[in-house]
Amino acid sequence: QVQLVESGGGLVQPGGSLRLSCAASESTLDYDAIGWFRQAPGKEREGVSCIRSSATSTDYADSVNGRFTISRDNAKNTIYLQMNSLKPDDTAVYYCAASRKVLQCLGVDEYDYWGQGTQVTVSS
Repeated sequence: QVQLVESGGGLVQPGGSLRLSCAASESTLDYDAIGWFRQAPGKEREGVSCIRSSATSTDYADSVNGRFTISRDNAKNTIYLQMNSLKPDDTAVYYCAASRKVLQCLGVDEYDYWGQGTQVTVSS
């Protein structure tokens, strides 16, 4: 079972930026896709962004498109999520996850392995 560890969360003011990291215990290329998800209190977990290993394509939720960027460093087995122009509605626990086989890249139910999460709080 692959281990995923998120880091980089914290408290930031609206309009600020954070970069989240997801460090994997093995090559992320062994999985069909790596995704970033988030969950706010009282809300369902939602897909934020994902990146496929077999292609160059990436997906973004409409709510973050144009503000967030997903990238990878294969030598470090690490996936990043650069978050710019942060809004209070971005406040959530952010998780990275790995999927053995994915059809809908932002689908929560399609992911098999999950990290512990990192808290992002956007507030004045």
